Amino acid sequence: MTAAPAPSDPSLQAPPPHAGLQRWLPILTWLPTYERSWLKDDLLAGLGLTALLVPQGMAYAQLAGLPPITGLYTSIMCLVAYAVFGPSRVLVLGPDSSLGPMIAASILPLVAANGDPMRAVVLASAQSVLVGIFMIAAGSAKLGFVADLLSKPTMVGYMNGLALTILVGQVRKLCGFSISADGLIGEIVATVEKILAGATNLWALGIGVVALVIMRVLQKTLPQVPAVLVAVIVGIGASTYLDLPGKGVKVVGDLPQGFPPFTLPLVSVGDIGLLVVGALGITLVALADTISTASAYARRTKQPVDGNQEMVGIGAANVLAGLFQGFAVSTSGSRTAVAFKAGARSQVTGVVGALAILLLLVVAPNLLSNLPQPVLGAIVILAAFSLAEVPAARKLWSQRRTEFWLSIAATLAVAVMGVLPGIAVAIVLSILNVFRRAWWPYQAVLGREKGHPGYHDMTHRPRLTSMPGLIIFRFDAPLFFANARTFGEQITRLAATEPAPKWILVAAEPISDIDTTAADMLASLVADLDERGTKLALRRAQERRQGQARGLRARRGHRQRSLLPHPQRGGEGLPHPVRDQLGRH
Repeated sequence: MTAAPAPSDPSLQAPPPHAGLQRWLPILTWLPTYERSWLKDDLLAGLGLTALLVPQGMAYAQLAGLPPITGLYTSIMCLVAYAVFGPSRVLVLGPDSSLGPMIAASILPLVAANGDPMRAVVLASAQSVLVGIFMIAAGSAKLGFVADLLSKPTMVGYMNGLALTILVGQVRKLCGFSISADGLIGEIVATVEKILAGATNLWALGIGVVALVIMRVLQKTLPQVPAVLVAVIVGIGASTYLDLPGKGVKVVGDLPQGFPPFTLPLVSVGDIGLLVVGALGITLVALADTISTASAYARRTKQPVDGNQEMVGIGAANVLAGLFQGFAVSTSGSRTAVAFKAGARSQVTGVVGALAILLLLVVAPNLLSNLPQPVLGAIVILAAFSLAEVPAARKLWSQRRTEFWLSIAATLAVAVMGVLPGIAVAIVLSILNVFRRAWWPYQAVLGREKGHPGYHDMTHRPRLTSMPGLIIFRFDAPLFFANARTFGEQITRLAATEPAPKWILVAAEPISDIDTTAADMLASLVADLDERGTKLALRRAQERRQGQARGLRARRGHRQRSLLPHPQRGGEGLPHPVRDQLGRH
């Protein structure tokens, strides 16, 4: 996922509020100002986008455990809905590889083995409606900040686990056989057993590998060529002229002709629980993905990001898709990139793509009937490679080992426990990581090197020295109940060093707040140090204002009292020799 941009970027500031229907129907804002000169670009971008929408939609439908046609129904409806309700002019919605396993994890346990595919469709459609309701409610309540619950390390780990899960699940489709197993380990074992038993269909494997190589090579050498479309054409041609169905290779088959059917997805009360859990996970992942993608393209288009309206737009897209036998959708980074590079100027691009898919279903629904299933598997495998965040994991290893192992834990959670429990574990790990960094923050004794300005961590620079009788200590976190004991114990250890310091000066710039537990600890600590002949002082930067300093005081009722005898700015309250030395350095 793309890193969230800085809030100070003017292109990302919230847009001015619109009155009446324009606030909830952004199409009323951009459509009246649409320029005729844009139409050619939008038409060409929309037709180019269709080449990606059709095969990916069908492939991701199968990834979610649904018939391929539902991917086309979903693509049509979500594109039309977002064009009306979505605030961004360039984002493209559709079936997503990261949501497919989550949908499958929600609906497959509710459908018996070899069960009715239409029951799976109804369940997925009901879940899509639930996702839409959650999204619209969150957007109306301005809850876009919940996307922050997924930190980068845990999201990296989650995506790597998801990519691994998808890859293992598609190997059997590439090899032309099916298995029955639970969990990633079970799938790996069953797949290896099938391969060793000679169950692999070499024709299926051959056309799947060829499709994968074609897409990979074209993406590397000719990125302007629609690689997925080329692979689909090659697959259909091979299936037709080599009679692959007669050699045991499964194909898509005939698709239903006509418009997507309107259907109310009614499910039993017993099914609601698992669907809701899955819908909440999908909502969170889709929200995080959308905000990051929208923010990335906001810089390029110089348009503001309206996170709350984005949620409303995606919510409307999910509701409409769910009412026409579709499943949950999110923003697609790959399809947005294709549309943007093709010159898309507005959401007319998405509408053109939706109309092109609809025309395919009405006029030529059997055009894709000979498309081999292994080609769809190859498309999903390619998407899994794009999901993998291996470079990001390596970067975490070089930057912060703790966060690298946090990402590994998230990967293992998804791989071992499953997709839905994995996303829950990722959220919990993100929250625990925040608490851990406040609980055991960075802390250091500071010193200086003669002839060099500033004070630095003496642990990493042995040539640094401290002033006689004075220890400068830095504690990089607010003081609160969880870390108050750690702070107190460290100060006590510093006071017990030989020779005993006369002053311990806390560089308190990072200490933005102190709760009552920490305040009581400080009062007891000051009294204990006074008996030893050591004074404790908090030193804040000279430029801090009175309002910023209030965090270093404890609130008692409506009155405030100083936590320490000398919670001063600069060197006030310190002995003159120490103040002079601090002033010189």
